[in-house]
Amino acid sequence: MEFEGTVYKMLPLTKGTSARGEWQRQDVVFEMQDGSFARKICVTFFNRPDDVAKLKEGAVYHVSVNIESREYNGRWYTDIRAWRLQPQQPQPVDAPAAAPMPDLPPIGGEEPSFTSASATTSEADDLPF
Repeated sequence: MEFEGTVYKMLPLTKGTSARGEWQRQDVVFEMQDGSFARKICVTFFNRPDDVAKLKEGAVYHVSVNIESREYNGRWYTDIRAWRLQPQQPQPVDAPAAAPMPDLPPIGGEEPSFTSASATTSEADDLPF
């Protein structure tokens, strides 16, 4: 799952040691606009100190997460773990929004001409088709 959100709050770093070695985890709360409502999502960065170091409160990021729930003693717990983080690219204020590039040529239109305006009809087309 992916979403775009603003860093609302960075929670304290937690460190520990398990049978597999040392680990660290940091939770970051993102605020996401959902229509007219602001929703907050707490995302865990597990063993990703470089990603957390890049975060700035108030900045907007595109976050890719995995969501998983597990049961422990009859209760269910949900983890939202980040696996990719990209800062939102700001658009210049003066620049117009770029129009999306079409994937296919227009339907019913003529085939585009690849000859220059100075080319004459007497020149042979030597391109293989």
